[in-house]
Amino acid sequence: MEQTQMPSKIDTTVTEKPAFIEELWRSRKEGWNKSRILMLIISLLAIGMSVFHIYTAGFGTLPSWEQRSIHVVWALLLIFLLFPFKKKGKFGVIDIIFVVITLVVGAYIMFGAEGIQSRQGDVSPNDMIFGTLLLALVLEATRRTNGFFMMLIGLFFLVYIFFGQYFPGILAHPGARYGKMIDQMFNSTLGLFGSPIYVSSTILVLFVVFGSFLMKSGGGQFFTNFAFGALGNKTGGPALSSVGASALVSTITGNGAANAAITGSFTIPLMKKLGYSKKFSAAVEAVASQGGQIMPPIMGASVFIMAEATGIPYIKLALYALIPAVIYFLIAGFIVYFHAKRLKLAGIPKEQLPDPKKILLREGYLFLPILIIIGLMVYGYSPMKAGFYAILLTIVISWIRKSTRMGFLDILAALETGIRGALAVIAACATAGIIVGAVSLTGLGLNFSRFVIDLAGGQLLPLLLLIAVASIVLGMGMPTVSAYVILSVLGVPALTDAGVNLIAAHMFVFYFGVLSGLTPPVAITAYTTAGIAGSNPNATALYAIRIGAGGFLIPFIFVYNPELLMQNGNAFEITLAVVSALFSCFLFSAAMENYFIDEMSLIQRLLMFAAAVTLIIPGLATDLAGILLFILIYFWQKRSVDESSTKSVNA
Repeated sequence: MEQTQMPSKIDTTVTEKPAFIEELWRSRKEGWNKSRILMLIISLLAIGMSVFHIYTAGFGTLPSWEQRSIHVVWALLLIFLLFPFKKKGKFGVIDIIFVVITLVVGAYIMFGAEGIQSRQGDVSPNDMIFGTLLLALVLEATRRTNGFFMMLIGLFFLVYIFFGQYFPGILAHPGARYGKMIDQMFNSTLGLFGSPIYVSSTILVLFVVFGSFLMKSGGGQFFTNFAFGALGNKTGGPALSSVGASALVSTITGNGAANAAITGSFTIPLMKKLGYSKKFSAAVEAVASQGGQIMPPIMGASVFIMAEATGIPYIKLALYALIPAVIYFLIAGFIVYFHAKRLKLAGIPKEQLPDPKKILLREGYLFLPILIIIGLMVYGYSPMKAGFYAILLTIVISWIRKSTRMGFLDILAALETGIRGALAVIAACATAGIIVGAVSLTGLGLNFSRFVIDLAGGQLLPLLLLIAVASIVLGMGMPTVSAYVILSVLGVPALTDAGVNLIAAHMFVFYFGVLSGLTPPVAITAYTTAGIAGSNPNATALYAIRIGAGGFLIPFIFVYNPELLMQNGNAFEITLAVVSALFSCFLFSAAMENYFIDEMSLIQRLLMFAAAVTLIIPGLATDLAGILLFILIYFWQKRSVDESSTKSVNA
């Protein structure tokens, strides 16, 4: 395939949807109407919520139940103002009703917090009324932000609490009284206000706001320019740059669909312009963007919840996750490289790209907030304190150059955008809390663990396959955090009972919850990039699975080789496992794209797959077998290429 004509200059500008406060300021001479008043209310509420969380992070949170309940009610109010009852409708009477009910429930919580908590085990009639209203509001907010499927799952678990006696086999339980359910879900911190909302109300929202400040200060543009400058001129440069930019921007967003919308808006059109198909362009961006949730240091909400569940500090979990995340992006990069080699697609000429050295010298300081947040947590600061100081330092650091300097309006916009970006995850965390509360109340977790182990016949590989399929199915159409929470209480006990390392077990379900964003029939991130590229959504998702196939293998690799998670091994064993895994992924990528030195025959391709698999299996003998197979393929292909060249010269 011949390279299409290059544009004279590559534009890598990142464009974000402006905050309402920015729109109002820029059009302040237009006067006021109902729509603009609503925008102002939303802006003020969002900014106020950000300030509340930043203040409590820096100067101490409220008592646990109060902090979590205020967080949920505030988010509900914004959701009902921002997301109409009908998906493409306007703010109307039904939405006003939901806003009023939310305010009434919020008032009951605010003025009766101590009494509500003191009645644990003996709930009052008013608790049952307002607790029921709050559960209904959470489910409706989840429907508006995360879709009908996620809401139905939350509703199913609520129904399951009362009618367990009608379920078959291991799902059966005696059922619970309505008052006991409200006590669990509303009056305590074991249900709706459980660990997912604890993480959301303290750490997650702060990191999302931090990401918003970093983007507003120009951090996203810096990462994107640097990635294109460093990788754009290589073979497969545009697609490699997409992978690199998404990997870097993901350190800010920690959200697959958001990452796709930010970086995909220019990487996908550029890839198409330079000769890549619509489907391939969209699939590459989807795979790279979805990987944002597994790339430290931010990694989305799930890892904060994992830290709470395992008792392992977040910064340690981020360190353990680093090697698999790097491998994931390297696999995507390898596949892009071999794809470009096979189609003979050249890189972008250097003169059309930003100079990475100049970018690093001129704007490298924008990476300092991420280094600061990591450094503070390594030094012993809590994630909340680290996030608090990182936000303040991001503002100060932005003042180093005029082009990145944040003014008062920029600060307000970052405060608003951060909270608006967190609303869907807050709703998902609230529903996840309902699910965790139901599992705890009914004893489902223990029963499910025994059932899955029995179904797998006590064998690890069938058990891993069952949990992987369950993770993908449960993850369809819902945020990663929800899929992770469900499987951490259902699947992780089964894996640890089967002898899987605790970190590997949690990371296993986390990875498959993330990758469900690429799998049809509900592949949120792949559908986002398909919309930008103008390609078929399901065809894009299937191609994304092919490009990201290595990502589906990585969880199996680190279960059998926990050294990749820096578990169960000394420095030499960890290094050997990493080198072996990287080499395996390189060979796997070549086999997937059916190209190494040249296109491979069927036998060569099968041998390449075999070499990749043997390198995954622990042991020196299997590593040597994989290397020997690789050497065989290398010389076989080299000989074929040399013979073809000789024939061409003679002809």
